[in-house]
Amino acid sequence: MRPVLALTSGEPAGIGPEIAAQVAATGHPARVVLLGDRTLLRERAAAIGIHADWPEFDPAREDDVSVLHIPLAAPSHAGQLATANAGYVLRLLDSAVDGCIDGTFGAIVTAPIHKGVINDAGVADGFFFGHTEYLAARTGTAQVVMLLTGGEMRVALATTHIPLAEVPAAITPAALSRTLRILDADLKQKFGIAEPTILVAGLNPHAGEGGHLGREELDVIIPTLDALRAEGLRLIGPLPADTLFNRKQLQLGDAVLAMYHDQGLPVLKYASFGHGINVTLGLPLIRTSVDHGTALDLAGTGRADPGSLRAALDLACELVQRRRG
Repeated sequence: MRPVLALTSGEPAGIGPEIAAQVAATGHPARVVLLGDRTLLRERAAAIGIHADWPEFDPAREDDVSVLHIPLAAPSHAGQLATANAGYVLRLLDSAVDGCIDGTFGAIVTAPIHKGVINDAGVADGFFFGHTEYLAARTGTAQVVMLLTGGEMRVALATTHIPLAEVPAAITPAALSRTLRILDADLKQKFGIAEPTILVAGLNPHAGEGGHLGREELDVIIPTLDALRAEGLRLIGPLPADTLFNRKQLQLGDAVLAMYHDQGLPVLKYASFGHGINVTLGLPLIRTSVDHGTALDLAGTGRADPGSLRAALDLACELVQRRRG
């Protein structure tokens, strides 16, 4: 049977509903279930010339595309955020997670959401950091790893959505060890790489330059990498980040671990923006996503590029099929 993928349509005021409709309307090897308000999806699709009279999702049917109707709390207008619909965005995610847990869906593919409006609405349990952290909490996962792929690179993050000032304290031996073990395990299990090699960036300029530019490499990163190498992990580093992202160096490994968000992702997004894919590792389910935001200024114009979402859908299908063996 073809994989059944849950495609959440994201922030209703952004480009999510229309790019989800665009991707669903094209041919693909999976059965796609669009999660969102049926009227919203139909209207946004019609605005860009897509006839979206898709049936209601029925697990017993083999529809190429169907809709799991989750109603908006208030009318939505392209480009205009509304806190009233923040809870709706979380309901999309909750329904997708529930469907993966009970076996209805094989994976989740997520269109972009707007963290600010969710926090302004106060509908999350605590501060809402983003998809990655929400899915971790929702599935009871102690730690997850954000991995982006694109531009012939795989870049994972040791820390994600935290202020730069908090990064050094967050890179502890325990946290770094867990991150690298998750990355190593999912490169094997999800990506089918038998013996992955991971290139690990240093935190400081020139990877600390022997302690002259910071001691995190000497005190935390190097001892942790040595301990993991003794367990059998194939790790290279810590490497200076300013010379790590060149073709010759990247050919030595299967993935890069950057120490913080803006150390690794600008390079990858420069190489692949609009076609990169965000994958959450460590979850008990498969989740892929776009590498961009809600683009409120493009919503409803028909100019949004669905390339990243299409790539995320294709990768999710590939990962489900590989899991099945």
